[in-house]
Amino acid sequence: MNASMNAAQLTDAFAATESITRSQARNFYYGIRLLPRAKRTALCAVYALARRIDDIGDGDIANGDVGDIDGNGDIDGNGELVPAERKLQQLTELSAQLDSIDRAAESGDPVLVAVAEVSRHFPIPLGAFQELIQGVQLDVRGARYETFEDLTQYCRYVAGSIGRLCLGVFGSQATDPAAPDYAAAPDYADALGIGLQQTNILRDIREDLLAGRVYLPAEDLDRFGVRLRLADDGRLVDEDGRLSELIRFSAKRAGNWYAEGLKLLPLLDWRSRSSCAAMAGIYRQLLGRIAADPALVFGGRLSLSGTDKGRIAVRALMGGPA
Repeated sequence: MNASMNAAQLTDAFAATESITRSQARNFYYGIRLLPRAKRTALCAVYALARRIDDIGDGDIANGDVGDIDGNGDIDGNGELVPAERKLQQLTELSAQLDSIDRAAESGDPVLVAVAEVSRHFPIPLGAFQELIQGVQLDVRGARYETFEDLTQYCRYVAGSIGRLCLGVFGSQATDPAAPDYAAAPDYADALGIGLQQTNILRDIREDLLAGRVYLPAEDLDRFGVRLRLADDGRLVDEDGRLSELIRFSAKRAGNWYAEGLKLLPLLDWRSRSSCAAMAGIYRQLLGRIAADPALVFGGRLSLSGTDKGRIAVRALMGGPA
Protein backbone atom coordinates (compact mmCIF):
# COMPACT_ATOMS: atom_id res chain seq x y z
CA MET A 1 0.00 0.00 0.00
CA ASN A 2 1.28 3.44 -0.86
CA ALA A 3 2.24 5.13 2.38
CA SER A 4 0.25 8.21 1.37
CA MET A 5 -2.93 6.18 1.09
CA ASN A 6 -4.43 5.02 4.36
CA ALA A 7 -6.80 2.10 4.80
CA ALA A 8 -9.85 4.32 5.27
CA GLN A 9 -9.13 6.20 2.05
CA LEU A 10 -8.84 2.96 0.10
CA THR A 11 -12.00 1.52 1.66
CA ASP A 12 -13.96 4.62 0.67
CA ALA A 13 -12.46 4.61 -2.81
CA PHE A 14 -13.38 0.99 -3.49
CA ALA A 15 -16.87 1.48 -2.04
CA ALA A 16 -17.37 4.41 -4.42
CA THR A 17 -16.22 2.55 -7.53
CA GLU A 18 -18.32 -0.51 -6.70
CA SER A 19 -21.37 1.70 -6.21
CA ILE A 20 -20.79 3.33 -9.60
CA THR A 21 -20.48 -0.06 -11.29
CA ARG A 22 -23.54 -1.54 -9.58
CA SER A 23 -25.76 1.39 -10.52
CA GLN A 24 -24.51 2.22 -13.99
CA ALA A 25 -23.21 -1.00 -15.57
CA ARG A 26 -25.82 -3.71 -15.25
CA ASN A 27 -24.50 -5.96 -18.03
CA PHE A 28 -20.90 -5.53 -16.89
CA TYR A 29 -21.76 -6.17 -13.25
CA TYR A 30 -23.63 -9.36 -14.13
CA GLY A 31 -20.36 -10.72 -15.48
CA ILE A 32 -17.95 -9.57 -12.81
CA ARG A 33 -20.10 -10.93 -9.98
CA LEU A 34 -18.62 -14.31 -10.88
CA LEU A 35 -15.09 -13.17 -9.99
CA PRO A 36 -13.27 -13.47 -6.66
CA ARG A 37 -13.50 -10.29 -4.63
CA ALA A 38 -10.04 -8.89 -5.45
CA LYS A 39 -10.62 -9.09 -9.18
CA ARG A 40 -14.18 -7.83 -8.89
CA THR A 41 -12.94 -4.84 -6.91
CA ALA A 42 -10.24 -4.16 -9.49
CA LEU A 43 -12.69 -4.27 -12.40
CA CYS A 44 -15.07 -1.94 -10.59
CA ALA A 45 -12.23 0.57 -10.37
CA VAL A 46 -11.47 0.11 -14.07
CA TYR A 47 -15.13 0.55 -14.97
CA ALA A 48 -15.59 3.65 -12.82
CA LEU A 49 -12.75 5.47 -14.55
CA ALA A 50 -13.87 4.34 -17.99
CA ARG A 51 -17.37 5.53 -17.15
CA ARG A 52 -16.04 8.94 -16.11
CA ILE A 53 -14.30 9.30 -19.46
CA ASP A 54 -17.49 8.36 -21.33
CA ASP A 55 -19.57 10.71 -19.19
CA ILE A 56 -17.36 13.65 -20.02
CA GLY A 57 -17.97 12.97 -23.70
CA ASP A 58 -21.71 12.65 -23.16
CA GLY A 59 -21.98 15.74 -20.98
CA ASP A 60 -22.99 13.58 -18.00
CA ILE A 61 -20.35 14.72 -15.56
CA ALA A 62 -21.46 13.57 -12.11
CA ASN A 63 -23.99 16.37 -11.74
CA GLY A 64 -27.12 15.02 -13.37
CA ASP A 65 -26.28 16.18 -16.91
CA VAL A 66 -28.54 14.92 -19.67
CA GLY A 67 -28.12 14.63 -23.41
CA ASP A 68 -29.62 17.17 -25.77
CA ILE A 69 -32.09 15.18 -27.86
CA ASP A 70 -31.74 17.53 -30.84
CA GLY A 71 -28.06 16.76 -31.12
CA ASN A 72 -27.01 20.41 -30.82
CA GLY A 73 -24.96 19.92 -27.69
CA ASP A 74 -25.25 18.52 -24.20
CA ILE A 75 -27.11 20.15 -21.35
CA ASP A 76 -25.43 20.39 -17.98
CA GLY A 77 -27.14 20.12 -14.61
CA ASN A 78 -27.96 23.84 -14.70
CA GLY A 79 -29.71 23.60 -18.06
CA GLU A 80 -26.78 25.12 -19.98
CA LEU A 81 -25.08 23.60 -23.00
CA VAL A 82 -21.70 22.03 -22.34
CA PRO A 83 -19.50 23.20 -25.23
CA ALA A 84 -17.21 20.74 -26.96
CA GLU A 85 -14.22 22.86 -25.96
CA ARG A 86 -15.01 22.32 -22.28
CA LYS A 87 -15.32 18.57 -22.75
CA LEU A 88 -12.02 18.40 -24.63
CA GLN A 89 -10.37 20.42 -21.86
CA GLN A 90 -11.71 18.03 -19.22
CA LEU A 91 -10.45 15.04 -21.21
CA THR A 92 -7.01 16.65 -21.49
CA GLU A 93 -6.96 17.31 -17.75
CA LEU A 94 -7.94 13.71 -16.99
CA SER A 95 -5.23 12.48 -19.36
CA ALA A 96 -2.68 14.47 -17.38
CA GLN A 97 -4.00 13.02 -14.11
CA LEU A 98 -3.48 9.54 -15.54
CA ASP A 99 0.10 10.42 -16.41
CA SER A 100 0.67 11.18 -12.72
CA ILE A 101 -1.53 8.40 -11.30
CA ASP A 102 1.13 7.61 -8.69
CA ARG A 103 0.12 10.85 -6.98
CA ALA A 104 -3.59 10.02 -6.94
CA ALA A 105 -3.79 10.14 -3.15
CA GLU A 106 -2.98 13.84 -3.22
CA SER A 107 -6.07 14.54 -5.33
CA GLY A 108 -8.44 12.80 -2.92
CA ASP A 109 -10.36 11.56 -5.98
CA PRO A 110 -11.77 8.12 -5.02
CA VAL A 111 -11.82 6.78 -8.58
CA LEU A 112 -8.22 7.70 -9.27
CA VAL A 113 -7.19 6.41 -5.84
CA ALA A 114 -8.86 3.05 -6.58
CA VAL A 115 -7.26 2.75 -10.02
CA ALA A 116 -3.84 3.68 -8.66
CA GLU A 117 -4.11 1.01 -5.98
CA VAL A 118 -5.30 -1.84 -8.22
CA SER A 119 -2.62 -0.98 -10.81
CA ARG A 120 -0.05 -1.86 -8.15
CA HIS A 121 -1.48 -5.36 -7.82
CA PHE A 122 -2.56 -6.17 -11.39
CA PRO A 123 -0.71 -5.60 -14.70
CA ILE A 124 -3.33 -3.14 -15.95
CA PRO A 125 -2.22 -1.37 -19.17
CA LEU A 126 -2.97 2.16 -18.01
CA GLY A 127 -2.20 3.44 -21.51
CA ALA A 128 -5.48 1.86 -22.61
CA PHE A 129 -7.31 4.59 -20.68
CA GLN A 130 -5.51 7.10 -22.88
CA GLU A 131 -6.81 5.25 -25.95
CA LEU A 132 -10.32 5.47 -24.53
CA ILE A 133 -9.84 9.21 -24.13
CA GLN A 134 -8.80 9.40 -27.79
CA GLY A 135 -12.00 7.63 -28.80
CA VAL A 136 -14.18 9.93 -26.71
CA GLN A 137 -12.40 12.93 -28.23
CA LEU A 138 -13.58 11.66 -31.62
CA ASP A 139 -17.15 11.59 -30.26
CA VAL A 140 -16.88 15.13 -28.93
CA ARG A 141 -15.61 16.35 -32.29
CA GLY A 142 -18.54 14.64 -34.04
CA ALA A 143 -16.40 12.29 -36.10
CA ARG A 144 -18.06 10.30 -38.88
CA TYR A 145 -16.57 7.15 -40.34
CA GLU A 146 -16.11 6.73 -44.08
CA THR A 147 -14.96 3.10 -44.03
CA PHE A 148 -15.33 0.09 -41.79
CA GLU A 149 -11.58 0.26 -41.16
CA ASP A 150 -12.07 3.76 -39.77
CA LEU A 151 -14.87 2.51 -37.52
CA THR A 152 -12.75 -0.43 -36.37
CA GLN A 153 -10.05 1.96 -35.16
CA TYR A 154 -12.67 3.90 -33.20
CA CYS A 155 -13.99 0.65 -31.69
CA ARG A 156 -10.45 -0.31 -30.73
CA TYR A 157 -10.09 2.99 -28.89
CA VAL A 158 -13.36 2.86 -26.97
CA ALA A 159 -13.91 -0.89 -26.48
CA GLY A 160 -10.80 -2.86 -27.42
CA SER A 161 -9.08 -0.77 -24.75
CA ILE A 162 -11.60 -2.03 -22.19
CA GLY A 163 -10.95 -5.61 -23.27
CA ARG A 164 -7.24 -5.17 -22.67
CA LEU A 165 -7.83 -3.47 -19.32
CA CYS A 166 -10.01 -6.39 -18.25
CA LEU A 167 -7.36 -8.86 -19.39
CA GLY A 168 -4.92 -7.15 -17.04
CA VAL A 169 -7.21 -8.13 -14.18
CA PHE A 170 -8.27 -11.54 -15.48
CA GLY A 171 -4.70 -12.74 -16.05
CA SER A 172 -3.93 -15.99 -17.83
CA GLN A 173 -3.47 -19.61 -16.91
CA ALA A 174 -1.35 -20.46 -19.95
CA THR A 175 1.37 -22.92 -18.92
CA ASP A 176 3.80 -21.70 -21.58
CA PRO A 177 4.03 -17.89 -21.76
CA ALA A 178 5.90 -18.26 -25.06
CA ALA A 179 3.00 -20.09 -26.72
CA PRO A 180 1.46 -18.19 -29.65
CA ASP A 181 -2.01 -18.18 -28.08
CA TYR A 182 -0.68 -16.59 -24.91
CA ALA A 183 1.07 -13.86 -26.87
CA ALA A 184 -2.16 -13.21 -28.77
CA ALA A 185 -4.27 -12.79 -25.63
CA PRO A 186 -4.33 -8.94 -25.85
CA ASP A 187 -5.37 -9.21 -29.50
CA TYR A 188 -8.22 -11.56 -28.57
CA ALA A 189 -9.33 -9.19 -25.80
CA ASP A 190 -9.18 -6.34 -28.28
CA ALA A 191 -11.30 -8.26 -30.81
CA LEU A 192 -13.89 -9.15 -28.19
CA GLY A 193 -14.21 -5.49 -27.21
CA ILE A 194 -14.64 -4.52 -30.86
CA GLY A 195 -17.42 -7.09 -31.25
CA LEU A 196 -19.21 -5.73 -28.20
CA GLN A 197 -18.93 -2.14 -29.46
CA GLN A 198 -20.35 -3.06 -32.85
CA THR A 199 -23.30 -4.62 -31.03
CA ASN A 200 -23.79 -1.37 -29.11
CA ILE A 201 -23.69 0.60 -32.37
CA LEU A 202 -26.42 -1.55 -33.95
CA ARG A 203 -28.56 -1.45 -30.81
CA ASP A 204 -28.27 2.32 -30.48
CA ILE A 205 -28.68 3.51 -34.09
CA ARG A 206 -31.82 5.49 -33.23
CA GLU A 207 -30.53 6.95 -29.96
CA ASP A 208 -27.23 7.96 -31.57
CA LEU A 209 -29.07 9.60 -34.46
CA LEU A 210 -31.15 11.61 -31.98
CA ALA A 211 -27.89 12.78 -30.41
CA GLY A 212 -26.50 13.81 -33.80
CA ARG A 213 -24.11 10.86 -34.05
CA VAL A 214 -23.80 8.29 -36.83
CA TYR A 215 -21.44 5.36 -36.41
CA LEU A 216 -22.45 3.21 -39.38
CA PRO A 217 -19.72 3.70 -42.01
CA ALA A 218 -20.62 5.90 -44.99
CA GLU A 219 -19.46 3.17 -47.37
CA ASP A 220 -21.97 0.73 -45.84
CA LEU A 221 -24.81 3.25 -45.92
CA ASP A 222 -24.06 3.93 -49.59
CA ARG A 223 -23.72 0.24 -50.43
CA PHE A 224 -27.19 -0.53 -49.08
CA GLY A 225 -28.76 2.74 -50.18
CA VAL A 226 -29.65 3.80 -46.63
CA ARG A 227 -30.32 7.35 -45.47
CA LEU A 228 -30.76 7.35 -41.71
CA ARG A 229 -33.86 9.29 -40.69
CA LEU A 230 -36.86 9.08 -38.39
CA ALA A 231 -40.51 8.73 -39.34
CA ASP A 232 -43.21 10.96 -37.83
CA ASP A 233 -43.76 8.37 -35.10
CA GLY A 234 -40.10 8.58 -34.07
CA ARG A 235 -39.09 5.19 -35.46
CA LEU A 236 -36.22 4.64 -37.84
CA VAL A 237 -37.28 4.58 -41.48
CA ASP A 238 -36.60 1.24 -43.19
CA GLU A 239 -37.28 2.07 -46.82
CA ASP A 240 -37.69 -1.11 -48.88
CA GLY A 241 -36.05 -3.06 -46.04
CA ARG A 242 -32.64 -1.63 -46.86
CA LEU A 243 -31.80 -0.65 -43.29
CA SER A 244 -32.76 -4.14 -42.09
CA GLU A 245 -30.46 -5.62 -44.72
CA LEU A 246 -27.60 -3.38 -43.61
CA ILE A 247 -28.15 -4.31 -39.96
CA ARG A 248 -28.10 -8.05 -40.75
CA PHE A 249 -24.90 -7.61 -42.75
CA SER A 250 -23.29 -5.63 -39.93
CA ALA A 251 -24.42 -8.16 -37.31
CA LYS A 252 -22.82 -11.00 -39.24
CA ARG A 253 -19.57 -9.04 -39.44
CA ALA A 254 -19.70 -8.32 -35.71
CA GLY A 255 -20.13 -12.05 -35.12
CA ASN A 256 -16.77 -12.64 -36.76
CA TRP A 257 -15.12 -10.36 -34.20
CA TYR A 258 -16.79 -12.32 -31.39
CA ALA A 259 -15.49 -15.59 -32.88
CA GLU A 260 -11.96 -14.21 -32.82
CA GLY A 261 -12.32 -12.64 -29.39
CA LEU A 262 -13.70 -15.75 -27.74
CA LYS A 263 -10.40 -17.51 -28.42
CA LEU A 264 -9.37 -15.68 -25.25
CA LEU A 265 -11.54 -17.86 -23.01
CA PRO A 266 -9.29 -20.97 -22.87
CA LEU A 267 -6.43 -18.75 -21.70
CA LEU A 268 -8.26 -17.61 -18.56
CA ASP A 269 -8.72 -19.28 -15.19
CA TRP A 270 -12.19 -20.75 -14.81
CA ARG A 271 -13.75 -17.88 -12.85
CA SER A 272 -12.31 -15.21 -15.14
CA ARG A 273 -13.41 -17.33 -18.08
CA SER A 274 -16.93 -17.55 -16.66
CA SER A 275 -17.05 -13.80 -16.07
CA CYS A 276 -15.80 -12.97 -19.54
CA ALA A 277 -18.16 -15.52 -21.12
CA ALA A 278 -21.13 -14.08 -19.25
CA MET A 279 -20.43 -10.53 -20.42
CA ALA A 280 -19.82 -11.67 -23.99
CA GLY A 281 -22.90 -13.91 -23.86
CA ILE A 282 -25.22 -11.04 -22.97
CA TYR A 283 -24.06 -8.99 -25.92
CA ARG A 284 -24.00 -11.94 -28.31
CA GLN A 285 -27.61 -12.69 -27.43
CA LEU A 286 -28.50 -9.06 -28.08
CA LEU A 287 -26.69 -9.28 -31.41
CA GLY A 288 -28.55 -12.47 -32.32
CA ARG A 289 -31.91 -10.87 -31.60
CA ILE A 290 -31.03 -7.80 -33.64
CA ALA A 291 -29.92 -9.94 -36.58
CA ALA A 292 -33.10 -12.02 -36.41
CA ASP A 293 -35.39 -8.98 -36.22
CA PRO A 294 -33.70 -5.62 -36.98
CA ALA A 295 -37.00 -3.82 -36.31
CA LEU A 296 -36.37 -4.38 -32.59
CA VAL A 297 -34.02 -1.38 -32.62
CA PHE A 298 -36.16 0.92 -34.78
CA GLY A 299 -38.20 2.34 -31.93
CA GLY A 300 -36.03 2.12 -28.84
CA ARG A 301 -33.11 0.55 -27.05
CA LEU A 302 -33.17 -3.24 -26.93
CA SER A 303 -32.16 -4.92 -23.67
CA LEU A 304 -32.33 -8.35 -22.06
CA SER A 305 -34.39 -9.13 -18.99
CA GLY A 306 -32.74 -9.90 -15.67
CA THR A 307 -33.90 -13.49 -16.08
CA ASP A 308 -32.18 -13.81 -19.45
CA LYS A 309 -28.96 -12.35 -18.06
CA GLY A 310 -29.12 -14.70 -15.10
CA ARG A 311 -29.46 -17.72 -17.39
CA ILE A 312 -26.46 -16.59 -19.41
CA ALA A 313 -24.41 -16.17 -16.24
CA VAL A 314 -25.37 -19.64 -15.02
CA ARG A 315 -24.43 -21.21 -18.36
CA ALA A 316 -21.10 -19.39 -18.30
CA LEU A 317 -20.41 -20.55 -14.75
CA MET A 318 -21.14 -24.14 -15.81
CA GLY A 319 -18.78 -23.87 -18.77
CA GLY A 320 -21.48 -23.56 -21.41
CA PRO A 321 -21.22 -21.48 -24.60
CA ALA A 322 -21.01 -17.71 -24.24
